[in-house]
Amino acid sequence: MSDVYAYGMISASTVYLLDPDFSYPPPNQYAEVKNILYSVGGEAINSAIILSKLGLRTKVDGNWLSPSTSNRTLELLQPYDIDTSRLLIKEGYGTDEIVITDKTSRTIFGNYASFHNGEKQWNEPNEDDIKSSSIVALDPYFKPEAEQAAQLCHKHSVPYVTLDCEYNSYIAQHAAALVISHELRAQAYPDEDIPELIEKYQETCTGLIIFTFGSDKLLFTRRNQEIKTFPPFKVESIDTTGAGDSFRAGITYGLHMGWSDEKVIEFASAVAANVCMSLPHTLNAPGLTEIMHFISSHQNTNNA
Repeated sequence: MSDVYAYGMISASTVYLLDPDFSYPPPNQYAEVKNILYSVGGEAINSAIILSKLGLRTKVDGNWLSPSTSNRTLELLQPYDIDTSRLLIKEGYGTDEIVITDKTSRTIFGNYASFHNGEKQWNEPNEDDIKSSSIVALDPYFKPEAEQAAQLCHKHSVPYVTLDCEYNSYIAQHAAALVISHELRAQAYPDEDIPELIEKYQETCTGLIIFTFGSDKLLFTRRNQEIKTFPPFKVESIDTTGAGDSFRAGITYGLHMGWSDEKVIEFASAVAANVCMSLPHTLNAPGLTEIMHFISSHQNTNNA
């Protein structure tokens, strides 16, 4: 039995951290690499790492791993109490990414397009794992299996937190919380006015709706409620990779704890801020005690 079942992406990752005197260069220009670090990528595994650090029993499930990178990936996960028993290792499958990051951006190179456009490379969601979990962190990318996972959550009255789903999708409509990034909005709704788009989510979705804008104020609401704002914590970022994944993990933790929407948003924002100050991102992010101390020490400045 797990507190959280995280279903979705897990990938091998190599992070190239640029020297702080440089930013990501335009074509034919130069930037200095300060450090090269092995890490993990993918929404599900980064969420699982954070949730484990916060003290929840977490099980991860999703895509298959390549034998060439699986040992390194699983070794990186050993310090964390994450159940990886569902992860399969299969020759010729899996994902691998290179991340180039500076203070404010991250640029990702990988094989995700061919992964999603090719034959299926992931497990079906496990009904017993969903049924025995208190909450699910659900990536929407493995179609139709992601929707199957949402249906199983609905069947067994297990809440789930997801991200970047269009408002007319089953996954969005039944989520306990839904995080919509600027990337999804630019891709799916490039010409939509933000208030009108939020209203469409309010009309179709039953859970907490969150629109993020990077370092700018986020918006959150529910059906028949006003739209509220929250300013992200101002920190000196060294690696923004995994910030969105960790924010989703913070939302998952807060809902699991039964907190108010305002406290959930504040906590998730603090988790994301601390991940931005950690290298490589979630692997060295702080735990619950440090996050709570960060919130208490930054409340006055964040509300200013």
